[in-house]
Amino acid sequence: MTFDRLWVLWLLSLPVLWAGWEFQRTARRGALLVKAVAFALIVLALAEPKLRIFESKVAVTVLLDTSASIPPGQREESRRLARELQSARGRNELRLLRFDETTRSGDGPDPADAPDPAGASAPAGVAASAGTNLEIALRNGLATLPPGRVPRLVLISDGKATAGSVERAVFQARGAGVPIDTFLLEGRPEPELRLLSLSAPSHAYAGEDLPMELRIASPRNTSATVQLTAEGKTIGESRVELAAGENRVDVRAKLNTEGAVLLSGRISIANISTARAPDGDMGELRFEHVVRVERPKVLLISADDPAEQSHLEQVLASAGFESHRGAAGDLSSLADYRLLIADNQDLEKWPLAAKRRAEEFVANGGGFLLIAGENNLYGEPAEDRDDPLAKMLPAELAPPRSPEGTSVVLVLDKSSSMEGKKMQLARQSAIGVVENLRPIDRVGVLVFDNSFQWAVPLRPNRAPEAVKQLISGIIADGGTQIAPALHEAFRLIRETDSVYKHILLLTDGISEEGDSIALAREAAKEQVTISTVGLGQDVNRAYLERVASTAEGRSHFLIDVSALEQIVLRDVMEHTGSSIMETSVVPEQLGEAEILDGVELEEAGPLLGWVKFDSKPAAETILTIGEEEEKDPLLVRWQYGLGRSAVFASDAKARWAANWVGWEGFDRFWTNVLRDLLPRSPATEAVARYESSTDELVIRYRTSPAADRPGSVASSSSSSSSALGPPDLYVLGPGDFRRTATLRHVANNEYEARLPLENRFGLFRARPAAKLDRFPEIAFYRANSELGDYGSNAPLLKKIAAETGGRFQPSAAQVFDAQGRSVPAWMNLWAGFLALALLLSLFELLGRKGWLPWLRGWV
Repeated sequence: MTFDRLWVLWLLSLPVLWAGWEFQRTARRGALLVKAVAFALIVLALAEPKLRIFESKVAVTVLLDTSASIPPGQREESRRLARELQSARGRNELRLLRFDETTRSGDGPDPADAPDPAGASAPAGVAASAGTNLEIALRNGLATLPPGRVPRLVLISDGKATAGSVERAVFQARGAGVPIDTFLLEGRPEPELRLLSLSAPSHAYAGEDLPMELRIASPRNTSATVQLTAEGKTIGESRVELAAGENRVDVRAKLNTEGAVLLSGRISIANISTARAPDGDMGELRFEHVVRVERPKVLLISADDPAEQSHLEQVLASAGFESHRGAAGDLSSLADYRLLIADNQDLEKWPLAAKRRAEEFVANGGGFLLIAGENNLYGEPAEDRDDPLAKMLPAELAPPRSPEGTSVVLVLDKSSSMEGKKMQLARQSAIGVVENLRPIDRVGVLVFDNSFQWAVPLRPNRAPEAVKQLISGIIADGGTQIAPALHEAFRLIRETDSVYKHILLLTDGISEEGDSIALAREAAKEQVTISTVGLGQDVNRAYLERVASTAEGRSHFLIDVSALEQIVLRDVMEHTGSSIMETSVVPEQLGEAEILDGVELEEAGPLLGWVKFDSKPAAETILTIGEEEEKDPLLVRWQYGLGRSAVFASDAKARWAANWVGWEGFDRFWTNVLRDLLPRSPATEAVARYESSTDELVIRYRTSPAADRPGSVASSSSSSSSALGPPDLYVLGPGDFRRTATLRHVANNEYEARLPLENRFGLFRARPAAKLDRFPEIAFYRANSELGDYGSNAPLLKKIAAETGGRFQPSAAQVFDAQGRSVPAWMNLWAGFLALALLLSLFELLGRKGWLPWLRGWV
């Protein structure tokens, strides 16, 4: 026996001296001795006496592996083993610890045991990203073993270690004489499928389909389920059929979250045998891909009232675009925008500086869409300069329209043979011409039979309704004399000061030619064009063709007169400088185009008008509009520099597109057109990689020289920020990982930052302290290496048990078997001495009160 406070023993002299002093003076000597002994026992208790003994009770610390390589079913199996040990512990001690990369108490729920709600390896969860550090687990387990007990450790794991040195921990346990019993978990079963490659873009726009191409090797013909998750939420699931051997699987995902997003996938065979995976883990094939999602900004420059343009703006909002309205004169900064839309604009009125900015914007990677309208008017280009917009657009107005006005004379045959449907259509055609001319244009209608007369004298088209009433009153009667009528029309039209002068002759009969050819030659000299329209078969075809070709017009011959109205309108518009065609026509698709996928164009209905354009030779014409004889381009696109531009020759509002705005495919059509123009080659190349030798995340930006140019889609929105040098990067990672990395200029247009990852796994996002488009947010996903290693490491667990004197796969009783071992221990006696002192004091009190008769007389 020994005492922790040996100096307290000198106090024993006090009860001895007191007892000696009182022994001669009292008759109750028994009670005196009892009190003195009790006081002495109290003094001994204060000295903290200990008795050396040998203890055979066992203290066990159970280590449960909850790392990413342990499937949910096997985690439940490890908990069942822990419950069995708890039931079998008896008088022994048991402590529970959970571990992966770190070690934590086994009391209460553990985050690693929470099921993955997405069914895939979400980076935020412990179970999805945690590795296995057996060294830390064993060393922390040794530290929890209490003294005075036979120590044992129990390790329940698959033996797959991704960090630490298990040999060091085993050496430490063997030196401390602590045996380690091991239980084997089977680990993640190897999937039947193998992922050979994954191809997907690293940059996408919010709301668009992100294409992913997977090459999968399958051992047999089977069905498989492909499930995609983003940020822990399921975004898509599909069933695919796989053939034995290599398969190509195309998967599409739609992301709406901005920033760097981890896209996770799980591929599982639908009819996998449950016997092969009895714990419920199906041996799925999993993959991850990081994509940077951006919400594209659109600058809309429109001459229309916002209420008129609501249909297009609704499409922009529902498709994930962030749209802003602007003016042509304010294009000083396009850095934040990815697409520029010019809607119903008279581009000739744009300032030259704005045109150059728009052209540079597209050349440096932006997108440009021209939507036509009634204001889409071009003047003659200046001779001393090139128009930047004309260079950038894939189509140009044909012909350019002059602001001086035009003169049109319709020479209509009203002979008896025109009676009925021919006359009716001739009147409608003339009315259609009047409707499409401007107030500054002049119009006249000259009718003839054997003679001629002005149904509508040549005059400005300021009262079109009155002119249409006069035309409606024309009736058929008489013979056919063409030459005098042509002379009269030419005589008056040549006197006008219009830039464009055009005569259209419409007849269904045969007439003497007279001096019509000489008149046509003179008309050509005077820049007066003459076109002819022959109805039916009883016409002098050669005569009409010679008149038209000599006067630089066109000749048309119709058997089916139902197309007369459109032919007349087209001819007049072509020869009078007008680019606007207002008539009901159904567009047609010209070849295959991916932007029309899923668009049922035949259900759209006709457009009620368009602007005439000519496609440039290198452009791609997707849709056409007009008559069979000559189609006009409706939708044209091409690549210009690093960007793309397109022209839509009609409008997107309830005027010409009145039938389209109510069409179910309206949103899909315009979404496809707009997304097709978004830049796909970012001016800044951003790369993140992991260097295992230094455990560092390396972030590298490579900017193009164009990135700092005004108008570039990658240039900074703040020129002062660029002058201050590259910004610091904030790096956010799993758990509470928050670090700052310094971005350094390492080469021409190249910047680099390095940051230790502290042996962590998961998704790391890096973003600049100040928003600079030259340095976009970037992310890197460091996958846990053990997720690609399947099965278990039974030899390692057997070796741990053998080298420390433990057992491999023991029973619960064997875990608490001391195996004849005992450990020296100290038994504290102070509590016993105090209890004995209290008992003696109680006996003395009871005897003195007479409650214990057999002590009477002694105390």
